[in-house]
Amino acid sequence: MILLLFLAYLGGILTILSPCILPVLPFVFARSDRPFLKSSLPLLAGMAATFTLVASLAAVGGAWAVRANQFGRLAALILLGLFGLTLLFSSLAERLSRPLVQLGGRLSGNPDSSAGLGQSFLLGIGTGLLWTPCAGPILGLILTGAALSGASAHTAIFLLVYAAGAATSLALALLAGGRVFAAMKRSLGAEEWIRRILGVAVLAGVAAVAFGLDRGILTRLSLAGTSNLEERLVALAGPKDQTMKIDANPAMMMSAGGNASAVPVTLPDLSGATAWINSPPLTAESLRGKVVVVDFWTYSCINCLRSLPTIQAWYDKYKDSGLVVLGVHTPEFPFEKDESNVRNAVRELGIDYPVAMDNDYRIWRGFNNRYWPAHYFIDATGRVRYHSFGEGRYDESEAWIRGLLEERNHQPPPNSAMKIAASGAEAASDLQMVQSPETYIGYIRAKNFASPGGFSEDDAQLYRAPARLELNEWALTARWKDEGQTATLLSATGGIVYRFHARDLHLVLGPGSDGKPVRFRVTLDGKPPGADHGEDCDENGFGTVTESRLYQLIRQKSGVRDRVFRIEFFTPGVQAFAFTFG
Repeated sequence: MILLLFLAYLGGILTILSPCILPVLPFVFARSDRPFLKSSLPLLAGMAATFTLVASLAAVGGAWAVRANQFGRLAALILLGLFGLTLLFSSLAERLSRPLVQLGGRLSGNPDSSAGLGQSFLLGIGTGLLWTPCAGPILGLILTGAALSGASAHTAIFLLVYAAGAATSLALALLAGGRVFAAMKRSLGAEEWIRRILGVAVLAGVAAVAFGLDRGILTRLSLAGTSNLEERLVALAGPKDQTMKIDANPAMMMSAGGNASAVPVTLPDLSGATAWINSPPLTAESLRGKVVVVDFWTYSCINCLRSLPTIQAWYDKYKDSGLVVLGVHTPEFPFEKDESNVRNAVRELGIDYPVAMDNDYRIWRGFNNRYWPAHYFIDATGRVRYHSFGEGRYDESEAWIRGLLEERNHQPPPNSAMKIAASGAEAASDLQMVQSPETYIGYIRAKNFASPGGFSEDDAQLYRAPARLELNEWALTARWKDEGQTATLLSATGGIVYRFHARDLHLVLGPGSDGKPVRFRVTLDGKPPGADHGEDCDENGFGTVTESRLYQLIRQKSGVRDRVFRIEFFTPGVQAFAFTFG
């Protein structure tokens, strides 16, 4: 806890080295020639408090809080634009002081007045609404944990500590800047000249925010490599992500599963399930006397899908010996919370063991879980005896099942052959050939986005692809609205391009809000995929998005190498979530 607080504070300090802080600096430095305690400190306090409040609401409140902040940003732009004009034209400040209830003129007025503290704090609130810090690994760790853990005081504390770190670095810069300005005024008598330069800088900052440069070009720059430094700091605290999908690489699973102390001792409470499929509600008490395998999964997770055939085979083989398999469906994307979607997926995947829908993450938190897929093995007394994260290690896991059943029944279970039926996306991955990582389309977790100008977060933007993509770079084409977890096509036609290296390429897609099917066509290196097509398109690359799920679009049979994948959609409204590879 203390180490994470320290890392959050240090991550906030590093924010000043990130390009995304640049549009905020003019508003802060515009008051650097005023007394620090009466002007700069209240401004920084208002900025930190506003960021903490908005980020907390966004983490636990969803899209409505983000939309509300858009109106706050607009109001802040107007307020700070007015402030810039009053710095530029002192006569305007005097004329506007009364009709604007002193929000214009008195922001640049006497800093020694009793209202100075409130004026500076108000300006800090406006600046905080504009502050869009780069979501580096440390801030990402805080926000992801908040989204999964729900509303809590810990979330606000971590965000406040992060904001305090940023305010500290700005305060140090302000103290140094104030001394520089004071020296310039003493030597040159240039107070009015400095005010006007600051006024121009403030107006330039307002323009940068208004046109999205703070979230586009600036966030793609790397002036000081802060993300790499933050990643090394986060590594000190353990796993980088609060949630993670894991493949079958044994070394990765060993490191990911090292925090064994977090695994519960006994089977936690199951009453947090929002719905049950294939079974009436189960409880920890009703499962006493059974050997239980708990599988955390979600139906658009490729690693989860590839583990399901083996889990179903375990259930078929050992259910008569006292084994219960409990699938806990904990959603990653919003569409995975829809009960009808999950029921369809369970039916199509051939799952006939009990599945608990865990839309509120209550069972997930009861297990202190972080991973998709994750498997927990519980003996007949209710104790958690073994756990495994990710694909693979199936022989070791089955040996635990057999051992726990032998303890329960006082005799070894039958050892008949298992029938594992895996096809399409459920077929085992060729991990030795996979050189492309899971890639999110929503800007919160997106990496390697190559469209010129970067993202226009939560706003419609006309995107294009560069002439050449490097390995694992991707781009949007045509007009899209990229939001936190998804991107929605707004143009009549549009597409996505990705340069990848893997046998299989999957894309999580969904139809528009009207639910109408969306036709698409995929190509490899500019040509139809032919025999390398996936099960969700034909040899010519044609397919249809009919529901929100994972679509297998490429399965190469002609050898694995770097390929350029392109998908073109023929009607607007389609939603794209994430690429996965196998």
